[in-house]
Amino acid sequence: MSAHPSPTPRPSPSPKLTPNLTPSPDAEPDASPSALDIVALLAEPSRLKVFSAVVLGADTPAVVAGAAGVSARDAVAAVRRLRAGGLVTETGGRLVARGGHFGKSVRASRAAGESEPERHGYDDERVESLLRTFVRDGRLVRLPAQWARRRVVLQHLTHRTFAEDTAYDERAVNEKLRTWCEGAGTDHVTVRRYLVDLCLLGREGGRYWLRTDIQPAL
Repeated sequence: MSAHPSPTPRPSPSPKLTPNLTPSPDAEPDASPSALDIVALLAEPSRLKVFSAVVLGADTPAVVAGAAGVSARDAVAAVRRLRAGGLVTETGGRLVARGGHFGKSVRASRAAGESEPERHGYDDERVESLLRTFVRDGRLVRLPAQWARRRVVLQHLTHRTFAEDTAYDERAVNEKLRTWCEGAGTDHVTVRRYLVDLCLLGREGGRYWLRTDIQPAL
């Protein structure tokens, strides 16, 4: 009596993964990781694969290993590290990606990088806005193309640089203006010429002074 050949076992279908990215559950006490911490956690290739698998719905280490294409040992180690870093948690026996951390970390990074806008001492917000565009940290970024705006910027520069009732020789004027023009697309000689042409500085006999007899633009 001949034995019938055993049927070839069919491979079991891969489990269908459902995206599993949820806000951070309250049960997890860890604070939100910083953006730098998140980058460091996901910089290791196997952890990135494991985290991606969890996001896509792999909810146990065994399923994660298959979905991520890593060994069971590597999957367990990566899940442990991701849980310690606050990117993965376990809820009801299921692994869950803590997606809420990403938005929090981005907002925190933006807030840390933002500071109070630089102010130049004027009540008129239009003037402040103009100066923030063209003057930064005591330096001239560039000159406005429009002459009226250019005059406002140069008048600010002039009154921050030169004292009333004081005469300056050309060398002293150049030294002061050179400081303002470091890194700008305009050289100090051009700026000096503009200051005279716009009647912001007086000039006679090689001497310069701050003019106060002109109606101020600010």
